Amino acid sequence: MIRVALPTGDLRKDTAALLEAAQIGIDDYAAGSRALRFPMLDGAGVARVFRERDIPVQVALGNYDAGICSLSWIEELTQRFPGHEVVRVRNLGYGGHGLWLASAGDEADASVRIVSEYSQIAETVARRLRLRRYRVFPVWGAAEAYPPEDADVALIAAADAAAVEAHGLRPLARVLETSAWLIVNRQSLASKDLSRLLSRLLVTGGAASAAPALSVPVTLGLRESRPRPERKRLRLALPDGHAQSHTIASLQAAGLRVPGYDEGTVVRRPRIEIDGVDVKVIRPQDMPQQVAIGQFDLAVTGRDWLFDHLVQFPSSPVEEIVDLRRSVYGLAAIVKDVQADTVGGALREWRARSDAPIRVASEYPNIADHFARERHFGRYSVIPIAGASEGFVPDDAEILIEGIDTGSSVRANKLTVLERFYESTNCVIANKQRPEGALRPAFDALVERLRSGAAAPVAAGGGA
Repeated sequence: MIRVALPTGDLRKDTAALLEAAQIGIDDYAAGSRALRFPMLDGAGVARVFRERDIPVQVALGNYDAGICSLSWIEELTQRFPGHEVVRVRNLGYGGHGLWLASAGDEADASVRIVSEYSQIAETVARRLRLRRYRVFPVWGAAEAYPPEDADVALIAAADAAAVEAHGLRPLARVLETSAWLIVNRQSLASKDLSRLLSRLLVTGGAASAAPALSVPVTLGLRESRPRPERKRLRLALPDGHAQSHTIASLQAAGLRVPGYDEGTVVRRPRIEIDGVDVKVIRPQDMPQQVAIGQFDLAVTGRDWLFDHLVQFPSSPVEEIVDLRRSVYGLAAIVKDVQADTVGGALREWRARSDAPIRVASEYPNIADHFARERHFGRYSVIPIAGASEGFVPDDAEILIEGIDTGSSVRANKLTVLERFYESTNCVIANKQRPEGALRPAFDALVERLRSGAAAPVAAGGGA
């Protein structure tokens, strides 16, 4: 059985066209089905849909024989694990873009602050630049929003210099030219007959070429900035993505107008109609860390992401101060092809089959680790993932720790919810060390306005 990891997201359309031209025989992948696993090659193989950043990891582990993803994520894996088992086979000739270093001006702190989704590449770039002092801030996304207030340099994906400038940033250097690549596991290439797959893709895909290497400039060309004056304005972080509509509802209920923060649009620095408050729109996953290090006074995020942060950093100075009671969903333990109807029963069933570590997959790796310890899993391993998680069980993990709302994706993938163990809503978080001086009255007033926008209390429990 040949196992192939395929991308969701931006590469999906072109990848589907490639597979169709190669007559691989995967139905419904092009249509964007909610199913994540498809038969292929007339039943001789199976394809599984992943977020791009997870594909090189899955191929390196040998869970999948081959995969298609951007070179940037292969390079991210390489910088962390140079001895990995991924072989770069062919540039497929689509999905082209670059990884760019960019700044908002011509200054940087003495300790250069670098923000990126590609934290391992950012570390390598900083070392090759021989920066005397630097800090790399890993983020889930929206790295372009951080300079200049919260970072000096962002390492971002962009089509060209004009696309970098469209974010309001100055291109400093392109460090990697990237596109979609076909990759295979080294051991699979040596021990399995992959010819039926590779022969079709290599004939149809792009021309053979060497993979581009990282190209790091000699210098960033930034001069050291002067010490920043004491901040005189409150900073509020609002979420993008799925959480945005619920946050808009909370703001409207509180009578707070934020022009530019509307459904379907993302303005990274919208204006709030309150004097002395600055707003920035970032990923909700990154907010607990940003509040903890003092970049923001307040943030609207999910209780799930605060929980994930606090189980990793129990002494973190971040706390929930207002439950807005919207964006309601649960965190659940999800399985497939298990006879038991409880987590304890599933553990006994797995232990009867094998003494191998139980694999726990989750976008919330710290919550997953906490759950496994609390439920006495014994030997287990946590697999951090970036999304498209429902397809992990049962082949790539025994159990999935996942957020569920209506349960439509759970049903579409024929999964079973064993335990719904945590209820999440959107909430306001703050640092336990409150702003002082002239900022404190404005802080308290904004908190009270946000509290007035909370929805009616949510009933406990709820199904999948």
